Amino acid sequence: MPTPADEIITALRAGHEELAALVRDLKEDDLIRPSGASEWQVSQVLSHLGSGAEIGLASLTAARTGAPAPDGDFNRGVWQRWDAMSPAEHAAGFLTTNERLVEAYEALDADTRATLRIDMGFLPEPVDVATSARFRLSEFALHQWDVEVAFNRFAAVTPQAVPLLLDHVGGMLSWTSQPQELGGREATLLLRLHQPERTYGLRLGEKVELVNAPEQPDGELTAPAEAWLRLAVGRLGPAYTPDGVQVTGPVTVDDLRRVFAGF
Repeated sequence: MPTPADEIITALRAGHEELAALVRDLKEDDLIRPSGASEWQVSQVLSHLGSGAEIGLASLTAARTGAPAPDGDFNRGVWQRWDAMSPAEHAAGFLTTNERLVEAYEALDADTRATLRIDMGFLPEPVDVATSARFRLSEFALHQWDVEVAFNRFAAVTPQAVPLLLDHVGGMLSWTSQPQELGGREATLLLRLHQPERTYGLRLGEKVELVNAPEQPDGELTAPAEAWLRLAVGRLGPAYTPDGVQVTGPVTVDDLRRVFAGF
C-alpha cells in the first residue's frame, strides 16, 4: 500500500511532466506573459520553481549524506544567480533542476522514505520525507497553475495534488490571510468542498482558521476543492472562478478574496 510519501512523490512527478510538456514549447514572448502570480511573468514563476528545486535538492542531499544543511548565504546565492538569468534560461533551468529534484525523491528507497529527516531551514526541527515533499508539492502545484493560466484561463490545480494538500492548507491561513479586511466583522462558515468531498468550518475573526464543521454556521462556502486551494492563496480572481463557487451569509466572495489576498 502506498505511503503518504509515495503518493506525494508520485504527484510531484505527474506535475513536473505536465508543466514540462508546456514549458518545452514556450517561445520568448510566451515567457514574458503575465502569470497567475500578480507580480510575476511566466519566466519569473519558472525561476522561482527552479531555484526552489535547487535549494530543495541541496537540503535533501545534505540529509542523505550527513552534510550541514544549506544556510541563508547558500539560498541567497542561488536566488541571485537565478535572478540574473534570461527568460529562456529560466525555462531551461527549471526543466533541468526540477527533474533532478523529482528524481532524487524517486530514488529514495522505502526505508529511507520512512526514516530520513530533512532540515528545511525555516522549521524548528527536521521533518520527514512526506512533510518535505508536501511542502514542495504545495509550492509546485499552485505555481504550476500560475504558469498554465497564462495560456488557459480555465486552468485548474492538477487533480492528483488536490487531495494531498487539502487537509494541510489550514496551516497556511495564518500567513496567507488578512482578517483586518473584514473591518472587525466575524463569522463562521460551513466550508463544503467537492472533488474530493471535504467539510470544514472556516472561522473569520481576529484570525482566520479552519475548525470543525459548525452545527449552526453563519453562512456557507461551497466550492470545488481546487478552487478553495486557490482562494486560500489569493488565486481566485473573478476571471478564474469556476462555476459552483457560492457564498451565503454575512460575507461575500469579494470579501473572501480580500481576506485571502495571497502572496
